[in-house]
Amino acid sequence: MKLFSSVNDVQNIDSLVAEALALKQNPYAHQHLGKNKTLGLIFMNPSLRTRISSQKAALNLGMQVIVMNLDKEGWALETQDGVIMNGTTVEHIREAAGVLGQYCDIIGFRAFPGLQNRDYDYTEDLFNKFVTYCKVPVISLESATRHPLQSLADLITIKEVWAAKNPATAETKKPKVVLTWAPHVKPLPQAVANSFAEWMNQADVNFTITHPEGYELSPQFAGNAKVNHNQNQALQNADFVYVKNWSSYEDYGKILNDGKGWMMDNEKLKLTNNAGIMHCLPVRRDLELADEILDGPNSLVLNQADNRTWAAQAVLKNMLLTDKF
Repeated sequence: MKLFSSVNDVQNIDSLVAEALALKQNPYAHQHLGKNKTLGLIFMNPSLRTRISSQKAALNLGMQVIVMNLDKEGWALETQDGVIMNGTTVEHIREAAGVLGQYCDIIGFRAFPGLQNRDYDYTEDLFNKFVTYCKVPVISLESATRHPLQSLADLITIKEVWAAKNPATAETKKPKVVLTWAPHVKPLPQAVANSFAEWMNQADVNFTITHPEGYELSPQFAGNAKVNHNQNQALQNADFVYVKNWSSYEDYGKILNDGKGWMMDNEKLKLTNNAGIMHCLPVRRDLELADEILDGPNSLVLNQADNRTWAAQAVLKNMLLTDKF
C-alpha cells in the first residue's frame, strides 16, 4: 500500500478490519517492521485523536515520529504552478513536500477544505499535490472530502460490537447502520459523512442516511444508500446510529436551518434496536448529541477513539510491508 486516502485504496476491507483487531490484541508483535523508519505527521489543521492515535500506532510498530503543524510552524505555502511568488506565500509545495519526503519514510497529511469553492475543494488539489511531490507513501489524516482513518476505525467498532452482541449470527446477519445529520453552530465539512458513507456502501451492512432536505451528500459518496428525510422513520430498528453534522453540498458550505428536532436523545434512541451511538468527536454536547446518550451505556464514542490507534496501525503495517517501500 503506497497511498491510503479512501476505501478505494484498500484491496479487502474485511481483511484490513481483521488485521486491526489482531493488532489490538497484540500491539507490539511487529515492531521490527518500523525499526529505523520515520513517520512524519503534517497538519494544516487542529487534531487530537488523529495525531495521538497515529503517533501511538507508529510507536507500536517501532517507528520514530516527527510531528509538524505546518500551518503555524512552517512557511506560507504556494500551491499553484506558474506564478511569480511576490505575494504572501514563501515556499512552494513542490519544495516543501519534496523536502519532507526526504526526511520521512511515510507521511500522514491533514488539510481541511475552505468551504468557499466546492469545485476546488472536491479536486483535493492540496492533498494530491502533496502526494505527488513528497514521493513517499502517504496516509490521509483527513482531507477536504474524506477522513478514511476515522471511517476504518468506525467499521472496526461496528464489526467488534456486532460480533460481541451476536456471537452466533454476526457473520450471517447484517446490522442496520444509520448516518444521521445533527445540528451545529457553524458550517462543517462533509468529509466525515462522505467517508463514512463510502465505507458503509462497501461494508456488509444495511445502510441508511437521514438528513433534512438540502443536506444531500454528493452522489459520489452517498452511492446507493437509502436516503430518508424523516429521521424517526430512518431510526426504526437501527443497530448503529452515527451522529454527525455537515454543511450543505449543493448550497456549498451553508447552514440551511437551525436543526431543531434533529438532536439524538434517549427518546429517539427508543425507536432503534437499542442502537450503539457513534460520533467521531469532538462533539458539542446537548447540541449535536444529548448528554444522556454520551454518558449512557449506548455510547460508542470512546470505543471509536480507541480503535483509531488500531486503524492507523493496520494501515502503517501494510505500508511498511509493501514490496515497493
